[in-house]
Amino acid sequence: MKHVLAAALLASVAAPAWAAHEGPASLDAALAQGKREHKPVLVDFQAVWCYSCYFMASHVLNGKEWDDLSKKVIFYEADADKPADKAWMQKWTVHFLPTYVAIGPDGEELGRILAERPRETFYPEINGILSGDAKLSKLKADAAKGAMAAVAEVLETYNLRYAGSEGMAWFDTLPPMVRNVSDKDKRVAVAKQRLLLLQAKDKKDDAGIRDAATKLLASDIGCDRAYVLDDLIGATEGQPEDARRALLGPQKAPYTSFLATQVFTQTPKCADQRSSVLTGADLEAALGDTAGEQAVLKQGIDASRATLHGDLKSDRNAADNLRVYLVRSKAGEELDTLEKQLIAAYPDDYVYNYRYGRRLVEGGKAAEGLPYLEAAAKKAYGANTISVATYRVKALRELKRDDEAKKLVAQTVAAQGKAFPEQTKKLQESLKS
Repeated sequence: MKHVLAAALLASVAAPAWAAHEGPASLDAALAQGKREHKPVLVDFQAVWCYSCYFMASHVLNGKEWDDLSKKVIFYEADADKPADKAWMQKWTVHFLPTYVAIGPDGEELGRILAERPRETFYPEINGILSGDAKLSKLKADAAKGAMAAVAEVLETYNLRYAGSEGMAWFDTLPPMVRNVSDKDKRVAVAKQRLLLLQAKDKKDDAGIRDAATKLLASDIGCDRAYVLDDLIGATEGQPEDARRALLGPQKAPYTSFLATQVFTQTPKCADQRSSVLTGADLEAALGDTAGEQAVLKQGIDASRATLHGDLKSDRNAADNLRVYLVRSKAGEELDTLEKQLIAAYPDDYVYNYRYGRRLVEGGKAAEGLPYLEAAAKKAYGANTISVATYRVKALRELKRDDEAKKLVAQTVAAQGKAFPEQTKKLQESLKS
């Protein structure tokens, strides 16, 4: 989930070609059906370029547990590149993919799950949410009576909604007798630090980020260790080298242990291998250890290859992880070969043609990259047409085909400008750069 959120223009495509499940035509229709049938709606916010979504589709959202769950809910796959679904993401403050939001028949949010989960974790979580016991109003009432588990769960709910200030404001409304003993509860203390970290990130307060992240990393935060360490690394970028090493150095040993015990194991506890690997590589790079950085990446490469057994179609999440690790390792010809194989393995998606074409253009090979981008454009839709068009324009301009670039920008703006005004504005500005 390592930040996970980016001519015939196919904005009307209903869903990406790889969508795993049939469902209502729109989220509005899903909510209406849920109300009509007195069923909760489970919304899966995902996208064709989301590696964590590949993991969930192939490893979790299937089998008997899925069959049992699908009988209890109206399931809707929301596509982050479709304007209508993107609007719901903004309305519900969904920042990362995948995010699963459960909505009751009355329209009240029952709860949400952020990021990928192993099967044995996902289904107990979602069934707990759907049971009705997790409704926020009931939890708040229990919290006010001094139930620390309820206090923690409410704070965690605000964290999942990225509502740091709102969550801490709610905490301040609790009776003094509850607030004064709350830090004695480890779960509550961690939940408060998470909200303080969110607040600091919202304010771009690096000192606040460093303080909250360091305190969180001293706790047992499980698979979130990669994300919190990533925040700490980012907040130390402006520090003097000695100060940065003093802050990050103590994180190396616990993070190495985290990788060994929760990521690179026979049955990983943490489903998001990519974020764990890239954060580990970032930590080594920040400490100036190039050999350590490459060693972490090699662990990721070896683990992905072991999972795939030479078959890129067997596990798309592992295949895409391998691609990213090779990009970070600057693998050259090996990466070129893999990307062409991914294009052949997933011919119905725009994404691999786009990524390979983009990389060629960024590497100064506009003539080689343009055909791949044009192939991607034939399958792109919604917001991703703008991403593809951006690099097509770059390639055309480098090839001195400015009239074609201008025409492409005009077509893209006409088709997507209303739904994605900020992105199309940047596309127009690219003609001036």
